Amino acid sequence: MNTSFLQKSNEGNRSASLKKEIIRLLVAGSAYSIADISKEMSVSVPTITKLIGELICEGFVLDFGKQGTNGGRRPNVYGLNPDAGFFVGVDINKDSISLGVINFKGEMTEYTGKKTFVLENTFHSLDSLCSIINSFIDKLPVARDKVLSVGINLSGRVNSESGYSYSFYFLGEKPLSMLIEERIDCSVYIENDSRAMTYGEFMMGEESHVQDMIFINASWGLGIGIITNGKLYYGKSGFSGEFGHFPFFDNEIICRCGKRGCLETGASGSAVHRMFTEQMKEGRVSMLSNKFNNGEEITLDDIMDALQKEDVLAIEVMEAVGNELGKAISGLINLFNPELIVLGGTLAAAREYILLSIKSAINKYSLILVSKDTKVKLSKLGERCGVIGACMLVRSKTLGLI
Repeated sequence: MNTSFLQKSNEGNRSASLKKEIIRLLVAGSAYSIADISKEMSVSVPTITKLIGELICEGFVLDFGKQGTNGGRRPNVYGLNPDAGFFVGVDINKDSISLGVINFKGEMTEYTGKKTFVLENTFHSLDSLCSIINSFIDKLPVARDKVLSVGINLSGRVNSESGYSYSFYFLGEKPLSMLIEERIDCSVYIENDSRAMTYGEFMMGEESHVQDMIFINASWGLGIGIITNGKLYYGKSGFSGEFGHFPFFDNEIICRCGKRGCLETGASGSAVHRMFTEQMKEGRVSMLSNKFNNGEEITLDDIMDALQKEDVLAIEVMEAVGNELGKAISGLINLFNPELIVLGGTLAAAREYILLSIKSAINKYSLILVSKDTKVKLSKLGERCGVIGACMLVRSKTLGLI
C-alpha cells in the first residue's frame, strides 16, 4: 500500500494534508458524500473529488455506492476501507499481557486477554515481550505487512514522543520504542497505560461525545488520564497523570516510588491487597482464611473473586479504599470541573462496592456547585480498555490524527 501521504503531510504538502483531513473526517463518522466532505472541510468539490479518487486508488477509501434520499439525484457515499491496514495494541500489566488488533475502521478483529507475563526491567523480559508480540502478529489472518504499527502500554513514566520508558525497560541509550522495533520489524509507539485507557474510553465508551473527562485507572497502582477540549493532556514532559504519587496520607507506608504517604498506598489495588492481608494477620475471618492459614499466597485476583462472592472482609476493605479514592477524586473535580469521571482498571470490577463509596465521598468532600454537573461512571470497556486504547491511539498517531 502507498502510505507516502502520511509522511508528506508532515512536510507541508497540501494535498497530503487534505487527504489526512478526509481520513480524520471518515474516522469520526461512517460515510460521507463528496458534497458533505466539501462542506465540512470548506474545500471545493473538484478538489475533494480528485483526492477521494486518489485515496480509493491507494486503498484507504471505498465507494459505498448510492445513498437513499427523499428525492432528486442520489449521491455516492464514501467510507474507510476496513482492510486498508491493521493496528496492534499491547497492554502490559503487573503479571499479565493482553493483545488485540483493530482494522482501519477501528473495529476489533482479534483479542487475546491476560496471557501470563512477568514484567521485569531486563533484556530477557524485553525479548520475551517481543517474542509474544511477534507470535501474535504471525498468527493473524492478515499479511504481516498489513500491520501498520504496534502500540504498547506500560505503567509509570513513559514519554511517548521520545519513545523512552523510565519505569520499565530503561535499558540503555536507545529509546524503548526503537529497541522493540528492531525486534519485531514494525513501527512502534509506547504510551502510559492510564493515558491509553483514557483514549480508548474517550473514543469507544458510551460517553464518547464528552470533551472534558478524567479516567481513573485503579489497578495495582493508581494513575489518571485527562481529556480536555477533546484532546489528551500530556503535560510539559509527557508525564502527566501520576495521581497515585500525590502526597495524600500522613503515614509511614513506603510507596513503590520510594516516597511515603502517596495516595497509591491507601487507594489502589496494592492498598486493597495490603489492607486485606493485614486484617487476616490480625485474625479476621474470610473465605480465603484456609488458603491464608496454609501459607499460600493471597493475590489481588483472589480478593476480587471473594468480593464477587460477598465476602464481608473483602467488601469492608474495598469500601474503605473507595472512600479514600473518593476524597482524592473530589480534589480532581474541584480542580478540573470535568463533565465525566470514569473509573476503570482492576478495581472497577468491584462495581457498586467501590462506586458507592466513591460517590459518597464526592458528595461529602467536593464543592457542590463544581461537582453537580460531573457524572461518575464505570468504564464500559472493562478489561479490554487498555488494549482498545492502545489500538485506537496507535491508529491515530500513525495517521497523524492527534
